[in-house]
Amino acid sequence: MTVSSQGTPRDAAPESAAAEVAGPRLRAVLEDIPAYVPGRPAADRADGRAVYKLSSNENPYPPLPGVLEAVVGAAGAFNRYPDMTAGALLAELAAHFEVPVSHLATGTGSVGVAQQLLQATAGPGDEVIYAWRSFEAYPIITRISGATSVQVPLTDGEEHDLDAMAEAITDRTRLIFLCTPNNPTGTALGHAELTRFLDRVPRDVLVVIDEAYREFVRDDAAADGIALYRDRPNVCVLRTFSKAYGLAGLRVGFAVAHEPVAAALRKTAVPFGVSQIAQNAAIASLRAEPALLERVAALVAERTRVTRGLRDQGWTVPESQANFVWLRLGADTARFAAACEEAGVMVRPFGGEGVRITVAEPEANDVVLATAAAFRDLAST
Repeated sequence: MTVSSQGTPRDAAPESAAAEVAGPRLRAVLEDIPAYVPGRPAADRADGRAVYKLSSNENPYPPLPGVLEAVVGAAGAFNRYPDMTAGALLAELAAHFEVPVSHLATGTGSVGVAQQLLQATAGPGDEVIYAWRSFEAYPIITRISGATSVQVPLTDGEEHDLDAMAEAITDRTRLIFLCTPNNPTGTALGHAELTRFLDRVPRDVLVVIDEAYREFVRDDAAADGIALYRDRPNVCVLRTFSKAYGLAGLRVGFAVAHEPVAAALRKTAVPFGVSQIAQNAAIASLRAEPALLERVAALVAERTRVTRGLRDQGWTVPESQANFVWLRLGADTARFAAACEEAGVMVRPFGGEGVRITVAEPEANDVVLATAAAFRDLAST
């Protein structure tokens, strides 16, 4: 005799019946959850011409000074578990952002921390609000938690519609994601408008300001999540080392939040999830800030050049504050992505909507501009 998951005794199934069972019972909700689609890698070309991956918003530069040495040093001890508390990294972050250590929590990239937040706040019957289109992981991790997504369309200017988002709040709302700069459109929320929005949000609803691309922001009026969090216990800020710092392959992100939220994040974290290699690399990256600022400035300059070049060709390009640009192409999305691939650059298409193009080294950006010009000329004939 066996015992079911509810503790009710039941007879063991005969071997013939067991053979007919397809397998373990999995949650039915998984059947409708879309898989996360990563940016396609750039395959080598038969003619030997250069290829560029502009589909994942990766930093084109190698590790910052001192980071590779820190990684190599930590690699010699990876037979040991990492510091589960990430104590040295949290101390470095606390000093860098002038926040208490108890207000910090780490995770496997900012998306890992986002999933921890959902585990801590939302479940079946609860609602999670976010703009759409926005970061494609939001609907996935929301469904995994069992909660219901409430997607609020972007404005015609590819921006968050904060008034509509405020009106979408109900007594079932548990969490609101605000991606700024928004992935994939690149638009950033203004500080004043976000402040007004936060004043309308009930204090028992957690507002998550996802600032994965914050280092690339150059608009003085853009929102500063950490400034807003300081006197608002229901605000949590997500940051990552994957983008500007160039540690995408090491998976280390963090949250800045008041103690109850930060403590919940530590409870829901995967034990030892952030490797010691990643922790040491993040510390070294924070200490290499002058070199970081130079690289970010170079990418921002290229972003300006690409945006201007596309607009001069006649494209409508939102004002991006991230390390990518967005082209809303509708039915032409797949054809444009194919043209880019043929030219040697992989971009990120969102079927029937548009393409996101990472700003990379000048040579890659030149190929994008040339391809976009040729595509537009062909479309006009």
